[in-house]
Formats: sequence, C-alpha cells, structure tokens
Amino acid sequence: MDAIVTVVGKDRVGIIAGVTQALSASGVNILSISQTILEEYFTMIMKVDIGHLSVDRKTLNARLEAEGGQLGVQITLIHEEVLKAMHRI
Repeated sequence: MDAIVTVVGKDRVGIIAGVTQALSASGVNILSISQTILEEYFTMIMKVDIGHLSVDRKTLNARLEAEGGQLGVQITLIHEEVLKAMHRI
C-alpha cells in the first residue's frame, strides 16, 4: 500500500532528518522524494510504502504530528487510494 506524505513549513536545519527518522521508526519505506525551498519555505512530497508498518495508522499519524510540531512544519499522510478516489469523483 502506498501513501503520499507532504511536509510544508518555514525552512530550518533537520527537517528531512526528523521526518525520515519518524517514518523509518514506523516501518515506512520511502519510494520517491521531491523537495524544494520556496523563498524561506520548505516543501517536500514523498511517495511511501506503508504496507509493512510496525505500528498502526493512528500511531503513525500521531508520530508525524508530534515530529511536525517539534520541527515547526505540517506533515500530512494521505493514502494513495484516497487520492485515486478524489480523481474519480
């Protein structure tokens, strides 16, 4: 199962490290990643494999929310099926 993770916020040192460590600790594998800086704002989009999670989705979302709070960014995880369904409507 794949999902999309987005990260947006004011740029600072350690964002990529913090987000990827939180994902790795939950058994998430990063399949593809794109990141850029738009003026002073950091943006990142990742396609990830959540098929082998070591935690449940609620715990993963809580970890990402906590990490986002520490880093001062917003982290969102959207299941790929939700995105596909949005395009069918």
